[in-house]
Amino acid sequence: MVEMIRDTQPLKILGENIRAMRKEKNLSQEEFSHRAGIDRSYVGQIERGERNISFNNLYKIAEALNTSVSKLTEGL
Repeated sequence: MVEMIRDTQPLKILGENIRAMRKEKNLSQEEFSHRAGIDRSYVGQIERGERNISFNNLYKIAEALNTSVSKLTEGL
C-alpha cells in the first residue's frame, strides 16, 4: 500500500500544480483543454493525479499555460 502512495504522489503534485496555474489564469477546464488540444475529461484526470501523462501532453499543457515544463514539475 505504501508503494502505491509513493507512486501516485508525484502525479498528484503535478496535477495540483497544473490546476493552480490554470486557475491563476482564470481558465475553465474546458477552455484550458481546448487551448492544450486535449480532452476536458483527461484534464480532470490529470489534475486529480489519476493519469500518468506523456511528455508531449505535458509540453502541450505548459504551452497552453504559457509556462515551462520545469515550472509545472516544481516540488516533485
